[in-house]
Amino acid sequence: MSEGRPRLRRGVRLTYDKTRQTHVLLFPEGVLVPNPTAAAVLELCDGESTVEDIAAALAERYTGVRDRDITEVLTRLADRRVVEWT
Repeated sequence: MSEGRPRLRRGVRLTYDKTRQTHVLLFPEGVLVPNPTAAAVLELCDGESTVEDIAAALAERYTGVRDRDITEVLTRLADRRVVEWT
């Protein structure tokens, strides 16, 4: 999967909820509240960027970013059917 390009599945939207003061993932089956790390990853899931691209972008903002960690986050979200790999 790490060679693929992750993106949000059709019908899934990442948005900032001002009331909760956090990002939320809206999808037909419900709502998920991703932690700040997952939200940062999801913001970069455009179907064009690879995991390596996402890691490089996040490394500009944070220290200790590892491809493996990003892949784990995306795999869990794919299991929840909110992320898909192209």
